[in-house]
Amino acid sequence: MPRWHWSVTDEDIIEMAFRKFGVRVNPEQVVKAAGREYRISWKKAIETARFIKYMTIKQAEWYLEQVIKLKMPIPIRTFKKKQAHHTTPWEGWPVAKWPVKVAKAFLEVLKNLENNAIYKGLNVDRVVIVHAATHKGRKIWNYMPRAFGRSTPWVQDTVHIELAGVELPAENVPKRIRLVPIK
Repeated sequence: MPRWHWSVTDEDIIEMAFRKFGVRVNPEQVVKAAGREYRISWKKAIETARFIKYMTIKQAEWYLEQVIKLKMPIPIRTFKKKQAHHTTPWEGWPVAKWPVKVAKAFLEVLKNLENNAIYKGLNVDRVVIVHAATHKGRKIWNYMPRAFGRSTPWVQDTVHIELAGVELPAENVPKRIRLVPIK
């Protein structure tokens, strides 16, 4: 038995798709991908997962590539205390960040999700991410040596990423993102 388990089942994913898009899908239209123990920020990973949810795979890949190029930010909704406000391409949420390392990790899992969809014979342009979650992984303990024989603990957190998507009918697929890159 593996150390980790999926936080949702196929039935939960089908129910999520029905609640959001009003379409019943079968388990053959569900595709999942996961990445384990990435050395990235857990808080930024939560915000990125929240932002790419309900995008198609292609939209999410494009947006994360723009984040890596520092053209488009990720909105910060929960972990925003004492954060700087930035010019954003949307209204109402001025707190934003450009989490490049997190975007690279999510892009890797998105490529895996796309390959799994191709393997299952699904139309990649119609696969929508209905479940995007991050979980805390194990902690990596290190010690930084100090003067006079002392040491300070230094802990590196890891993050698990899991994505699940469903293939929707063409009329239910979300339209293009209408965000303008920041110059």
